[in-house]
Amino acid sequence: MGCLHSTTATAAPVEKAIFAGGCFWCMEQPFDSLPGVLSVMPGYTGGTKLNPTYQEVSAGGTGHTEAVEIIFDPTKTSYEKLLQVFWRNIDPTKADRQFCDIGNQYRPAIFYLSDQQRTLALASKEDISKIKRFKEPVVTEIVPASRFYAAEEYHRQYYKKNPIRYRFYRSNCGRDKRLKELWGTAAGH
Repeated sequence: MGCLHSTTATAAPVEKAIFAGGCFWCMEQPFDSLPGVLSVMPGYTGGTKLNPTYQEVSAGGTGHTEAVEIIFDPTKTSYEKLLQVFWRNIDPTKADRQFCDIGNQYRPAIFYLSDQQRTLALASKEDISKIKRFKEPVVTEIVPASRFYAAEEYHRQYYKKNPIRYRFYRSNCGRDKRLKELWGTAAGH
């Protein structure tokens, strides 16, 4: 389930990763620019509602969280690298919110697709906890992946389609300011 093998002998295998870190607009860009990342799809996962819409998820009550599904070439970018980028783009000390987005639908989580991803995710969380950088404990969930639903077209690549609105949202939400407080120069953007 964690590895998608191509049908031709010459094409490299690709893998999938799913992360939630608050607003999915802000989670696309950091992964999109990595070598070996083939696609980053915003969407919804972790809930019970079939075929949820943005309006339903953002209102709460579906159990879903906004997330990104990343398809990547593991020979060019490792899952460990994706985990590093993930951590530096979230506030791992908040359970049911990220920055100005409040509610379970904005919870940070790593949705693992294999035992190997689970092991690596747990190790990375332990490493983050050990650095004692934060006043509060690291509470980010590491849970099995469930069905991922792609977000509506207008959400995809939002940071490219609407760069001014995107930057305004990040600034007003306090995301970059908080990331800098948490991670210093290692903060993701």
